[in-house]
Amino acid sequence: MILLEGRSCYLRILTEEDASIFTALLSANREYWSVFEPRHEDSYFTVAVQREKIRESLYQMRNRREYNFGIFDSETSRLIGHISLYSIKRLPFSSGFVGYSIDEGETGRGLGSEAVGLVTKFAIEKLALHRIEAFVSPRNLGSIKVLENSGYTQEGLLRKLLYINGVWEDHYMYAIVEDDY
Repeated sequence: MILLEGRSCYLRILTEEDASIFTALLSANREYWSVFEPRHEDSYFTVAVQREKIRESLYQMRNRREYNFGIFDSETSRLIGHISLYSIKRLPFSSGFVGYSIDEGETGRGLGSEAVGLVTKFAIEKLALHRIEAFVSPRNLGSIKVLENSGYTQEGLLRKLLYINGVWEDHYMYAIVEDDY
């Protein structure tokens, strides 16, 4: 199992045994995270559905296509968020996307920046990816700060990229390439 250790948090690949605590995290942040993410059906917030999603993610990891980590507080080992490296493409692209969410009660502690830094290091140094990308809503100032603190550069605006809660939303494209790392 992959473990990435930081100062205030550590990242660990989510397993089927984490389905209950992960579902609790999703449920607790359902409204908070829905501002910038599509709303989900009630069934999404069940242990059975999350266990299946974790199973699928583990399958994708075996094929080196996705890595889905829980973000855990270093002092308490409590699950406080999640971060994924996904849509991994090999040459000629050698790239992937990063996406993350932090528990509402844990924001403002620098945990998002630390987690993105750990995943970026893993992607470049261990997976030998050349480029890591992220989409972020122009309204999500906290997430923009996380990416910029982690060395990502805004590359442009993608108009009406994602359909979120009944509206097509613009998103910035942020990226870091291995030469900038």
